[in-house]
Amino acid sequence: MIITNKDILEKYSRKHVIVRNSLEKWITEVVAAQWTSFNDLRLSFPSADYVGNGRVIFDIKGNDYRLIVIVLYVINVVEIRWIGTHAEYDKIKNCSII
Repeated sequence: MIITNKDILEKYSRKHVIVRNSLEKWITEVVAAQWTSFNDLRLSFPSADYVGNGRVIFDIKGNDYRLIVIVLYVINVVEIRWIGTHAEYDKIKNCSII
């Protein structure tokens, strides 16, 4: 898969070093993946949740962090939308901009 907006993850991991290794592992797995559906994605990431409008939420670093992406299976693209702690996610989870 091709990851767009990867700079969001790079900036976040520079500021929050504790999550860097987990994000690097996630990136490596996603780039190697060839998902054609959410079912394929779940084989790689069983805890991922589909929340509508192509958006998928990943648990990062033992669910301490949440990563929201849009997956465009037809063109093999994963677009990074947001990353933050689980507590930060709870505050914004009903926000339509992510």
